[in-house]
Amino acid sequence: MIHLVKWCGRGLVSFDTLLARTLTNYKLINISESFFMNVKAISKWQGGGLFALLGLGSGSVMAAEMLQSGDFVGYSFWLISMALSASTIFFLMEALRMGGKWATSLTVSALVTFIAAFHYMYMREVWVTTGSSPTDFRYIDWLLTVPLLITEFYLILSAITRVSGGIFFRLILGTLIMLIPGYLGEAGYMNVTVGFIIGMIGWAWILYEIFAGEASKVAAGQASAAVQKAYGLMKWTVTIGWAVYPIGYFLGYMAGGTDEGTLNVVYNLADVLNKIAFGLFVWYAANEDTTGKA
Repeated sequence: MIHLVKWCGRGLVSFDTLLARTLTNYKLINISESFFMNVKAISKWQGGGLFALLGLGSGSVMAAEMLQSGDFVGYSFWLISMALSASTIFFLMEALRMGGKWATSLTVSALVTFIAAFHYMYMREVWVTTGSSPTDFRYIDWLLTVPLLITEFYLILSAITRVSGGIFFRLILGTLIMLIPGYLGEAGYMNVTVGFIIGMIGWAWILYEIFAGEASKVAAGQASAAVQKAYGLMKWTVTIGWAVYPIGYFLGYMAGGTDEGTLNVVYNLADVLNKIAFGLFVWYAANEDTTGKA
């Protein structure tokens, strides 16, 4: 793979472009054929999901070659993308091992980390090549992963009892109210203060549901000790971990601005808690429940 990277030159080249160029260069046909034979063998696992992860890892090698010494913001993008990729494999393997009613929750955790890892590749490209915050890519990531994360409250409760579909729809609605105005404010399509206030209302909606709403009552009255512990850790993650984002929004757009590099490092590290640790809390509940009934 290093030879392929050198062949492409110093410019950052996407994995898809690399494959296309490889296939059209007669000197690398044998390498390409061997590569695709290996991919074909392993892609049977999880319907080709491992192929996507392999492509993700290849992009990491290429992007890492562009990082400059001392670029700690770039390092943080690289570090978190690798952690997210590893978490994806772990959650998928555990979903296969446990199966049953917990498979959906663990698969959703894997989807969250996979989507985030893929976006981190592009966010890192933006930072390395332009030195500016990848706001658009970060919001695309959030629009995909945050609704999936928040549905975990519904899914872990559904794994242990029957719950109302209203919980699911209220949580999804809250995430959309929180995210969309926030993006419109940051992108300049809406007054930043109005976007901030509406986004905070959406966050408050979510907090009410998981602390005092129907979801909270189901967890308190019908969940096992392990599920209650996981639920508690998850709701405090949404409270404390997610607080990083409105604070960053406020400092960056309403309080005179802040250092973009520092803000991106904080956002990146926050995703360790808000995506990876959040998924591990779900895994804990699933593992304890399945082990206890074994």
